[in-house]
Amino acid sequence: MNKVEQIKPYSESDGKTEQVKAMFDSIAPAYDFMNRAMTMGIDKWWRKVARKKVAAVAPKNLLDVATGTGDFAIQLHNHLHCQVTGIDLSNGMLEVARKKVAEKQLQEHITFEQGDCLKMRFDGESFDAVTVAFGVRNFEHIDRGYEEMYRVLKPGGMLCVLELSTPQNRFIRFFYDLYALHIIPFVGSLKSGDKSAYRYLPESIAAVPQGEQMLDIMRAAGFKDCKVKRLTLGVCSIYTGIK
Repeated sequence: MNKVEQIKPYSESDGKTEQVKAMFDSIAPAYDFMNRAMTMGIDKWWRKVARKKVAAVAPKNLLDVATGTGDFAIQLHNHLHCQVTGIDLSNGMLEVARKKVAEKQLQEHITFEQGDCLKMRFDGESFDAVTVAFGVRNFEHIDRGYEEMYRVLKPGGMLCVLELSTPQNRFIRFFYDLYALHIIPFVGSLKSGDKSAYRYLPESIAAVPQGEQMLDIMRAAGFKDCKVKRLTLGVCSIYTGIK
């Protein structure tokens, strides 16, 4: 078991999947504000870099796992002109996503549904590409999540994972830890009212497999040509693999 799989938002005895669902239902109204504030808006650029990598396979039908409030799904459709299906555990997050899509009148091109990425309803080889933005560390079983994403990909399709990571430089790491371990939990609890959620965030980032360790999990699931690109001094990493 990976260390991050043992880290849960709350102390109850429920499994990680149930706790992650409850956490995102709780913070859904504040999620977009906190996302922009925590990253100082750089997350928009991270998604742009990831989207350009996905463009290499020119997907027509794309699955966005852990789609959250739908920002990445909307960007992927707008720039790649593909049909996007978004799946997420949290109905609270999906309600926000559906409102965004309705306001932009994109309901025919982007659809959302509640579901667990560890046991998806989709047939094998259904999608040209699969994306995950800031969601892998919330998987209860990371290896099983990658196996499922591999299953639903068509041969030659791309998986693109955008995930937060920790800087390797000690000097940068000092200031990163100060921000992530103290400032973010304090501000997050004030805005959302959920202290546990924003304590879980930095703990899960520190524990999630990173670099070659993440690539090894992807390879074990069957992916080939696996690569990692670190962004913004190592605060974010993009992982790609081909079926």
